[in-house]
Amino acid sequence: MASSLLTTPSQTLALTPAAARARRSSPAADQVSFSSPRLPSRRALRVRASVAIEKEVPENEAPTTFLREDGSGAGSGSVRERFEGMIRRVQGEICAALEEADGSGKRFVEDVWSRPGGGGGISRVLQDGNVFEKAGVNVSVVYGVMPPDAYRAAKGAAKNGAADGHKAGPVPFFAAGISSVLHPKNPFAPTLHFNYRYFETDAPKDVPGAPRSWWFGGGTDLTPSYLIEEDVKHFHSVQKQACDKFDPSFYPRFKKWCDDYFYIKHRNERRGLGGIFFDDLNNYDQDMLLNFATECAGSVIPAYIPIIERRKDTPFNEEQKAWQQVRRGRYVEFNLVYDRGTTFGLKTGGRIESILVSLPLTARWEYDHKPEEGSEEWKLLDACINPKEWL
Repeated sequence: MASSLLTTPSQTLALTPAAARARRSSPAADQVSFSSPRLPSRRALRVRASVAIEKEVPENEAPTTFLREDGSGAGSGSVRERFEGMIRRVQGEICAALEEADGSGKRFVEDVWSRPGGGGGISRVLQDGNVFEKAGVNVSVVYGVMPPDAYRAAKGAAKNGAADGHKAGPVPFFAAGISSVLHPKNPFAPTLHFNYRYFETDAPKDVPGAPRSWWFGGGTDLTPSYLIEEDVKHFHSVQKQACDKFDPSFYPRFKKWCDDYFYIKHRNERRGLGGIFFDDLNNYDQDMLLNFATECAGSVIPAYIPIIERRKDTPFNEEQKAWQQVRRGRYVEFNLVYDRGTTFGLKTGGRIESILVSLPLTARWEYDHKPEEGSEEWKLLDACINPKEWL
């Protein structure tokens, strides 16, 4: 997300030029490749955005901090500073754990970028490894002003949000977050997505006196192609443990929120088997929510790596691989049609590679595909249509 990391749960990574050039096999005739999409030009996207967030500038190395020394940034001990420190530490820890699990000797390729208006980000991608077909872990810390359309996309709001029906102008904002999407090669190893973010806005310039606002958002969710209850229960138990340290109502509340958010309306099914998801969370103590987001981000490795270690070498056949591609098609459909982050990124003229990096390298659409009732594929689909309580 380059800019699209600002608010959302799914499309927040930046595919590096080196990764984009990496050698990959040609997809089959009934598959679609997302490794190098042909998309509208940046100029076309800028035309569609009423006020675009500035374009990123490549940098040679990451700075110690992306914050300014302005009293609320570097050296201030602010939530902004502590959140940036957390996401950058977690990025390093997760990349190291994924490299070890992949076992190929490959390392994440890193891109660093900055924004003229303030802030920047670090994008890391590992592609065509032994275990991971595509894995990305990205952080960004950005600030400036956003167009009102982007603010409404960020908040999921339908109205202009200004007082007395007055149409609001550009909104000053600060946004920081970490996000990752991991697509393994083996169809028995599930895809994982997580995103944790912190957002602040000031009053629009033409609506003085409007209150300053802040909120946390994020979540971690599992998208398997095959239903292996041992894995799903383990994953959900780790999410519950993280939630229960702060409020016993969090897990059931955020589990349902996750099931509801990742709903593909035109298919009448969920993208996967859920996890936790929350957004616009600001009705608790700010330090408590910072600690909660930190705990959740820290739970990613124990929730996911044991599953990968169990499933990465499971034998599979061509039919099972094809089913994985069909399920990845559902992943693509949700991200492109419903995800708030994709809308936000496009409305701000964000970096296309960053917005779409959550997509798998390949996916598959078969006409009127229906798995046989009672089959392993049907069991997965049934669980996506009828969410279950796993614990």
